[in-house]
Parts: sequence; structure tokens; C-alpha cells
Amino acid sequence: MIGRALDQFSLFLGPARLRALFLLIAMSGLISLILNVIVDEYDWVRTAQSALTLIAVVGAAILIGGRMDASQRGRWLLILAPAFLALGLSMTVLQAFALPLIGAAVGWVFVGLFLFRARTPPGYRAAIRALRKGNISDAIDSMDALIREEPEDVSHYRFRAELLRLDGQLERALRDYHRMIEIEPESALGHNGLAEVELQSGNYERARAAAERAVELAPGDWIALYNLGMIEDRLRASEQVIEHLTQALGLRVPDARHRVLMHLYLLRAYIRLGRTAEADEQLVAIRRQRAGLDEWQHILSNAEAEVLKRVLGEDVEQARALERGELLPAAAG
Repeated sequence: MIGRALDQFSLFLGPARLRALFLLIAMSGLISLILNVIVDEYDWVRTAQSALTLIAVVGAAILIGGRMDASQRGRWLLILAPAFLALGLSMTVLQAFALPLIGAAVGWVFVGLFLFRARTPPGYRAAIRALRKGNISDAIDSMDALIREEPEDVSHYRFRAELLRLDGQLERALRDYHRMIEIEPESALGHNGLAEVELQSGNYERARAAAERAVELAPGDWIALYNLGMIEDRLRASEQVIEHLTQALGLRVPDARHRVLMHLYLLRAYIRLGRTAEADEQLVAIRRQRAGLDEWQHILSNAEAEVLKRVLGEDVEQARALERGELLPAAAG
């Protein structure tokens, strides 16, 4: 759970800001540690250490806040600014009252989280209501209006792209993912979405290039590795399939339905390479993922899953045949 949360945080922050955050914390911690050697010799040392802590906290807030949209930044500013002020006073001019000030800072954060709860923007609420009624076109229209008002918010393009994919409008979805990347060139989500749509369109080489970039930007994200492995399966790049899907499975994939397809693509790769013993191991793994196959069957039976069925339907059927013993591994490659 913690590992997944860290992966999500890394994906959200992006590699450049993540490196900057690491260096900020590491350097401030190292300098503070060095100052401990002379902490009892000079009066200014504790003040300097407090200042370093404040610099690290404020710097981290700027790096993380810079990745948020305007409404998110405003909310967290209202929650954290008073807490930072209290912490700053406790470390500098009001050190005698440090304990109550720290308590007040922590208390305010909890109160602020309740007072300034995140609210779904009206455009999203309208789109979700339309989607629940099965009116994808109305949902897309709601997002069109929101994007006209806020054309630089990448989350709007991402949500609309998902709606467009549901509606089979792959060219428009591609444009939205390209727009995401224009706004945020290091958006792993944008490159990953681009890879998925190119895959759906049958453009495997372009899909592979986008997926490789997504993995480069988010090497610890199993979804990016899964997509790359699936695309490489289509291209029959067996060695690369094994490399990337083995990495993905090592990241503790939480969804049985994705695990079963990973094992299927690995089985195919091993069969193509003539590594039958390892293919048999993947067959055993597929047979352990019956719940994932049942989940796929339920998902693909919905009318809204027509696009997904065109991409994955044959894979799911083959995995089910292997699980039931109706297909031998040698015939799957």
C-alpha cells in the first residue's frame, strides 16, 4: 500500500521535480547534520538549523504545489500556510512556546482538511451525471465547455480523452493527449494515454514509442510497463515483453485482471522463444487468476466496452481457453 502510494506520488510529481525534492531534503538534512558538530559552540547554529528546516518545508511546498491546478493550490495554501507560520514562529522568535505552536499547527491542518474539502468542479459533475445516464455526447459537451474556460488544465483534457475513447472518437482523444504533452512535456499520464490510443488504432510502432517515453518518465509505474509489454506482444518483440512485464509483476500489480493478461503475454513470449518450461510456469499462473478472467468477462459484456473488447477480447478468450485446458500453450504463441 505504501509502495503504491509512493509510486503514485512519483508519477504525479514527475522526474525533474522529484529529483529537486530529493536534493532539497538531502542537502538541508546534510548541512543540519554537519552543524550538529558545533551546535554547542555557537548560539546561531540552532537558528540556522531551524532556517534550513523551514527552507526545506517551503521548497517542498513550492515543488508539489507547482504540479497542482489553481483550485488545488488555493485549497492547500489555506490549509498549510497558517501551519507553516506557526511552525516558523516556534523555530525562531517564539521558541519558548514551541510545543503549543506545533500542536496548533497540526490541529489546524486537520481542521483545514475538513473546512476546505475538495469539491468536484461543476463541469465534471455535469459530465458524470450525463455519463451515468449513458449520454456520452452530453458528457463530452460538458468537458468541451470546461476546457474553453480553463484551456491550460491538463486534467480536463485527460478526462475528456477518456470519454472520447469510450465514444470511439480516437482521433479527438489523440489530440487531447498531444495537448496534455504540449502543456506538460514530462506528463507520463499523457504519454501513457497516447500509447493506449495508438494501440487501439493499430499503430503499434507509434504506440511503442509513446509507451517507452511513459516508462522513462515513470519507471516505477506498473501500468506504463504493462502497456509497453502488451504493445511489444503485438510486435512479437519477445525479449522485451519478458523484460518489461517481469518488471511490472515485480511491482505488485493489484488487479487480477491485469495480472492474468501479463501472464498470457509472457507465455506467448516464452513459446515464441522455445522456452517451454517457463511457458508452463505462466500457464500455472494463468490458472491461478480465474477471478481476473471472470472480471474481464463481466467488463467486456457491457455495451460500453465495445472499444476495449476490440483490443483485448481475443486475449481474454485465449487466456480463458488456456485456463480451462481447451488450448495447449504451444498453440498460443
